[in-house]
Amino acid sequence: MGVLRNLDRTRGIAVASVVAVVLIQLVFFPMPSGNWVRGGVLGLLDGMLALGMALIYRANRVVNFAQADLGAVPTAFAAAFILFWGWPYLIGLGAGLALAVVAGVVVEMAIIRRFQHAPRLVLTVATLGITQLLVLLGILVPRWWGRNLASERISPPVDWKLTIDGFILNANDLIALIVAPVTMAGVALFLARSRTGLAIRASSERSDRAAMLGIPVSRINTVVWAVAAVLAYLALFLKSGITGVPLGSAVGLPTMLQALAALVIGRFERLPTIACMAIALGILRAGVLWNADTPFLAYPIMAAVMFAVLLVQRTGSTRREQDTTSSWRGAEEVRPLSAVARADAWVSTIRWTLLALVAMTIVLFPVVLGVDYVIKGTALLIFAIIGMSLVVLTGWAGQLSLGQMGIVGVGAAVSATLTSRWDVDLTLGLLAGATAGAVAAFAVGVPALRLRGLYLAVTTFAFGLSVEYWLLNDRFFGWFPSERFERPPLFGRIDVSTPTRFYAYTVVILVIVGVSLRSIRRSRTGRAIVAMRENERAAQSYAVTPARTKLTAFVISGAVAGVGGALYTHLNQSFVVTSYGTEASFTVFTSAVIGGLGSLGGALLGALYLRGTQWFITSGEWQLLSSGVGVLFVLLVLPGGLGSLWVRIRDAVVRRLVPVDESTVTAVEGQPSASPGAATDTALSDAAAPSAATDPPPADPDREAVAP
Repeated sequence: MGVLRNLDRTRGIAVASVVAVVLIQLVFFPMPSGNWVRGGVLGLLDGMLALGMALIYRANRVVNFAQADLGAVPTAFAAAFILFWGWPYLIGLGAGLALAVVAGVVVEMAIIRRFQHAPRLVLTVATLGITQLLVLLGILVPRWWGRNLASERISPPVDWKLTIDGFILNANDLIALIVAPVTMAGVALFLARSRTGLAIRASSERSDRAAMLGIPVSRINTVVWAVAAVLAYLALFLKSGITGVPLGSAVGLPTMLQALAALVIGRFERLPTIACMAIALGILRAGVLWNADTPFLAYPIMAAVMFAVLLVQRTGSTRREQDTTSSWRGAEEVRPLSAVARADAWVSTIRWTLLALVAMTIVLFPVVLGVDYVIKGTALLIFAIIGMSLVVLTGWAGQLSLGQMGIVGVGAAVSATLTSRWDVDLTLGLLAGATAGAVAAFAVGVPALRLRGLYLAVTTFAFGLSVEYWLLNDRFFGWFPSERFERPPLFGRIDVSTPTRFYAYTVVILVIVGVSLRSIRRSRTGRAIVAMRENERAAQSYAVTPARTKLTAFVISGAVAGVGGALYTHLNQSFVVTSYGTEASFTVFTSAVIGGLGSLGGALLGALYLRGTQWFITSGEWQLLSSGVGVLFVLLVLPGGLGSLWVRIRDAVVRRLVPVDESTVTAVEGQPSASPGAATDTALSDAAAPSAATDPPPADPDREAVAP
């Protein structure tokens, strides 16, 4: 009965959410009925994208951020065939359809299948790398013809027109109005009636049990990815005739937000709710565009609807919704050397020599190199601080943020406003930026972290778009500086106006942040965060509250990100919102993964990779290639990032120098000393040890696998 009551409550919340979105449009953003139909058509197409994402989530328990780009590449080819080579509409459509199937199969077999047994969060990060590769390919496709597809529209094969309230719907609108519902209904029938559909449903419920019943799970996953690619292709191809051919990640991000908002409200799996919410959001976006002449205002409304729904939703009671496999168990956290190893004379000598070389490099860097390199080096250190914020959130807490640069931007805007307009001291401005970042993280984390899974990734993505296009957009607000400003002296006396002085100040802040985070990691709070990541149930048995612990990690991460934003805006001596966009969030996150999320030092390596590619690869398209290939390479070959490679070399050298047993080379991070709370702290460290295999979720009798 309790399960049924929860199900009825969830359905009631979903219906109320759809009705609320429609009412917001009718009351605050009224528009002619013809525009209403156009918005519903575009919402249907976004619903097809969301449906494909829901299928992949049910099959792989992963949010596929490459969904739109799976369809963008075959759409670019189909549009080129039709517009550049003059192919008939239906032949070009069929050719693109075949390419979509190939794209889905290749991506699943070449990349996704290699992460079959990896944590789900790792697979989600892999989809970010796939996204960047597909975006690059989609941009390069029209260049093979020496042409440009931007803003091009595919002409319809028939000359249909329908006028509603003075608004003309052309044949492309009408074709989409027919094809989209038929396609979605066909997918529903395929899942419900066909043997393959039954196998998909069975493997999505319990893949291990389905495999024991003889269902070829790997082959079924390939079919799912092919179907998802076809849905994405049809959605974008039909949209190409209405709004133009979509190219580049900046074009696809707002569309992805609508699909993700529908997914969150539909709890990733309830297909009718997802489809209805996608249509409602499409209508809302059309209403905002009609009244405000910009769709940007729709993004914070979508984000607010998501947050409100998450606040009133309850944690699911089914086995799948209680699944904890999304935790980050592949971070390979770096452990320090043991006391025995550190006491060795050779190890101590090498250690202090390396530290001296690092210190000498930092001191001589601005002396030996020119001013432009000093500025670049300062930017590298700032992005290392931002990378540390992701180490806390993802490496320690196992949570994924795709809007981290939005939090960085909030800290930057607040700090720049205080120092440039209110003459606040720079150090106080940094503290204010840290506070603003922590508050922003708290506001985003409260609704998302109540539920398990990847809700935080979706909500931070929505937050990042809202910050970029609304909160920090001077078209709506002017509370932040838009002009160049000077750096105020520290405490009214110490001048930091020159690049070298600001570089030295940034080094001091980096050291303070690093030492503070290291102390937090060694404290009971740090051990509780890591224990919650590794084994939530074991940590709960020691009175660790999941939501509070995760929220603490997010607030710490937000504060560090705010400090990085405050430093970055004062380095540039201006505030430019494009520096803190969602694309930048994707790039920063993938670079942090490349550097290594298992240690704070990996943040510096990730920043070096990020800035290095931007210094030496000036083309934005090839920067996408470097970050996309980089993150996939790291996840496949070096799951711990470049930092883990350095640690392997360190441990190999120590083993040769220290004649001790291999087990004494490294020590447990943050091992507590004898104290009244030592027993509890040790238990928290032990709680992080068991893997998912030793703490399986309970079987859910309401969700059995169905053999085809």
